[in-house]
Amino acid sequence: MKLAFATLGASLFAVTAHAGGYVAPVVEPAPAPVVAPVAAPVSDWTGFYAGLQYGQGDADVNFDGDSVSSDFDAYGVHGGYNRDFGQFVLGGELDYNRIDLDEAGEGDLVRLRGRAGYDLGRFMPYVSLGAAHVDADDLSETAFTYGIGADFKVTERMTLGAEYTRQDFDDVNDVSGLDLDTDMVQVRASFRF
Repeated sequence: MKLAFATLGASLFAVTAHAGGYVAPVVEPAPAPVVAPVAAPVSDWTGFYAGLQYGQGDADVNFDGDSVSSDFDAYGVHGGYNRDFGQFVLGGELDYNRIDLDEAGEGDLVRLRGRAGYDLGRFMPYVSLGAAHVDADDLSETAFTYGIGADFKVTERMTLGAEYTRQDFDDVNDVSGLDLDTDMVQVRASFRF
């Protein structure tokens, strides 16, 4: 009988040993949190803008080989629109300048220009090309204007800039050979909408 109990005990032990005994449950580790990379803010030059400008220039009157020069101050307002296409920015601008000639009184300069710039983030150099109209005393002429400049974003809404422009008025007052050439350097502050 002892042999029967021993055989029964060995059988039960073998069955439990064969079942593998107690195994701890497998717990999956929690996934690591996904951290999105922090991207630098992308600067976009698209939109309307308006602002003020001030500068100084030089006016040269040429006729039959003789030349007379006069310095002037120019201050006024500007407004325009830019469209950012990634690296390149295209736009248009209308500006008004009050011209104060040192020796020859005052006048008005109105310009309508196209602008093409290169987007360097917060900095945008550009070239401009368009038409200029000047009114001063008995003078009323339209001419070609061109220039270079750069704008810097102080904030996304405020820019500061500087530009050089030239206006070439030929055959002033329908006098053949009477030319008026002006060079102007201005600083600008603009608010973007």
